[in-house]
Amino acid sequence: MTPTFRGNHRLDQSFDLDIRLVERCLAGDEAAWEDLVKLHTRRVYAICYRFIGTDSEAQDLTQDVFMRLFKTLRMFRAGEGSFLVWLTRMTRNLLIDNYRRTKQARVTDSIEDQLPMLEERAGGIGGRADGMLAGREASELIQGALQKLSPELRETVILRDLEELDYKEIAAVLNVPEGTVKSRLNRGRAELARLLKKYQVALV
Repeated sequence: MTPTFRGNHRLDQSFDLDIRLVERCLAGDEAAWEDLVKLHTRRVYAICYRFIGTDSEAQDLTQDVFMRLFKTLRMFRAGEGSFLVWLTRMTRNLLIDNYRRTKQARVTDSIEDQLPMLEERAGGIGGRADGMLAGREASELIQGALQKLSPELRETVILRDLEELDYKEIAAVLNVPEGTVKSRLNRGRAELARLLKKYQVALV
């Protein structure tokens, strides 16, 4: 069998490492806690950043996730699923809580409002024949487009296309059927494509 990025052997190794680290943490091993945080900080930050869109807030939320993890680690049950899914669900719940808490204060500019600035940027990279933006500009536009999606579509696209969780794992994180995951993913991808088409940004 040809190995894949998300092969079972790799997942089993990750699962076993997480379990060992959790057990050591619960036994009072401070070094194990540091290792657990180092192991998962990048993924947690990436989810927070993609959902929120700003570095400083994503860093604050990442710290909040690990503070909550520290307080609730004893609630994790290895027999009920992987630590990664459990941590991702915790991250997702904190992000949704933050989204609801800040909804009234949040002012989101539409992509259309940014058009003059974006066109100026695009014009400055040489007018390539394929109309594609340079990697950095494309990444910024994709991030901006993600912010226009509803939270339920945004989190599904992030977990599947950026964090590469499978449908079963996403269903466990969001506590919805796999069919709902697939439906939200299709809608989210279609909406992203609609937003990005205006700027000839390709999702690859």
